[in-house]
Amino acid sequence: MTLVDCLTEDPRWDAAGLEPLAEAAARAALAGAGLDPDDWAISLLACDDARIAVLNAEFRGKPVPTNVLSWPSDDRAAQEPGATPDPPDPEDAMPGEPAELGDIAISYDTCLREAQAGGLALGDHATHLIVHAVLHLLGYDHERDEDATLMETLETAILGKMGLHDPYAPMPDV
Repeated sequence: MTLVDCLTEDPRWDAAGLEPLAEAAARAALAGAGLDPDDWAISLLACDDARIAVLNAEFRGKPVPTNVLSWPSDDRAAQEPGATPDPPDPEDAMPGEPAELGDIAISYDTCLREAQAGGLALGDHATHLIVHAVLHLLGYDHERDEDATLMETLETAILGKMGLHDPYAPMPDV
């Protein structure tokens, strides 16, 4: 069963292999959070900076491009700083259908710029951004220090299991 339904507006994402990469990243994020990936559905918009800037302006009041945006299907954020968000309930879905977790948009241009600036492979950085966005769909956030610590710790563990570096660790001098 496919977890991520990908709508590709920018064909450069096809060349980068985003669909299988997003599927693997989302599955790893859900499993890392203790959820069965087959119980869920996520929609992904693979776009460019122009499109994500419009979305960022519309939903966050910031008319500039960003790397990734997420829209959870429900507010799952924990009330107490540093507390684990309540897990979503797959029983909320229609019988025989996976439950909707929410939507994600990712910009090729910003993702590529950030990957190049960090000396990372585009696929590795996109994987990190998808894991990050899926955790947002699950109610994790980084607005408060305690929440950021919780989210980044889980994110780093998930990426580590995927064989990827800790995005929050200082880069070694070369």
